[in-house]
Amino acid sequence: MESKSNAKTAKGRKAKTAPPPVMSMSELARLGGGKVAYIRVMTPDEAKEMFPAIEGIPTGIDLFALHAADGTPLALTDSRQAALGHAMGDELEIASVH
Repeated sequence: MESKSNAKTAKGRKAKTAPPPVMSMSELARLGGGKVAYIRVMTPDEAKEMFPAIEGIPTGIDLFALHAADGTPLALTDSRQAALGHAMGDELEIASVH
């Protein structure tokens, strides 16, 4: 015999699904075994906050920061190609972040 919830689903109604799981920062850091990274476009002011030791960053340009999956900054450059080159040199897989 068919249960009511199965009958509703069979009649075209959508079955309820559980919400997607949420990853903790430590789980995200372990994602890809430490081989997953992303590139973030930054303003010079954002870069100065994240990389306080860097001086003389010109204003009005975009910078590209390479980050580990857990958000740890790995490199800062003035071109996306250079950030990709750094990732390739470290054998990192680039994840798309939206």
